Amino acid sequence: MFKIVIATSIFSASFYALAEYPAKPITMLVPYAAGGSTDVLARATADHLSRKLGKAVIVENIGGVGGVPGIMKFMRAPNDGYYLMFSNMGSYAIANNLYKSLNFDARTQIEAIGIVADVPMMLAASKASGFKNLNELLASMKPEGAKLLNLGNGGPGGTSHIGSEYFLYVSKKKALQVPYKGTGPAITDLMAGTTDIVIDQTTTLIPASKGGRILPLAVTSDKRLSEAPDVPTFREAGLPEFDISVWNAISAPKNTPRDKIEVIVKALNEVLNDKDFRKSMENAGASVPEIGKRGPIEMQKLIAAEVPKFQKLIREAHIVVN
Repeated sequence: MFKIVIATSIFSASFYALAEYPAKPITMLVPYAAGGSTDVLARATADHLSRKLGKAVIVENIGGVGGVPGIMKFMRAPNDGYYLMFSNMGSYAIANNLYKSLNFDARTQIEAIGIVADVPMMLAASKASGFKNLNELLASMKPEGAKLLNLGNGGPGGTSHIGSEYFLYVSKKKALQVPYKGTGPAITDLMAGTTDIVIDQTTTLIPASKGGRILPLAVTSDKRLSEAPDVPTFREAGLPEFDISVWNAISAPKNTPRDKIEVIVKALNEVLNDKDFRKSMENAGASVPEIGKRGPIEMQKLIAAEVPKFQKLIREAHIVVN
């Protein structure tokens, strides 16, 4: 009995070390530039996955319009279990509505692994703009005004761009969309006062606001965030219609062996239960899914629901990407 107990304990503690997979580092493609919201989340997730799997999970950023170059590389990646994609709803539910020639449909062309985090969006103004709250900002955004505010986004087709278009759509305002090669440069110009406002995920805007050079005006969460208690929700600020948040998830190329998918699913579940990981997400204003919302099936359900929702938004808001 003593030997059996010890053997069982060793097996439990060394599950990944003894398994044949993974036998080498895993590449996690991120179809966005380094320094943006998705990249920040991906690196935190890769770090914790590496610890659980006992092999390095290496983030590879593939920048480009709307994440398209990264998605295309992911579609060509071997389905041997050593390539994953960490991305957000921009890749999984928006890209196929904006870029018809991409021929990518996440509902049928990926192996879902699971949702990692749901991140509210935040609207922030540069200190130089002088805006103190959402009402002041909206009052200055006259649809017929000759001078439009600069609204920076992380690039055409990304969640920052779609979120910005959605904000203008529900507020019935106009602004000059200024696309950047990633949200990092957009926030840099926001700090410098070159750009008036930016809408992006809390994972980047909360840290950027700590120096006082930008002022968060509202957040799309249901309640105020512990990391930004002075920032009202959009409902509190008077624009409840702006309720978009960004979900982030991991997938593998189509036809990746099921046994390898299950190893990643198990490791990801352990990461989502990790207190340090959950705390890091909370500090960034993000939330991890509870047990009932995890895994491949729940991710597939979410994609199936989100694709037509964004298709409707893109059509009604006349969002076009050249």
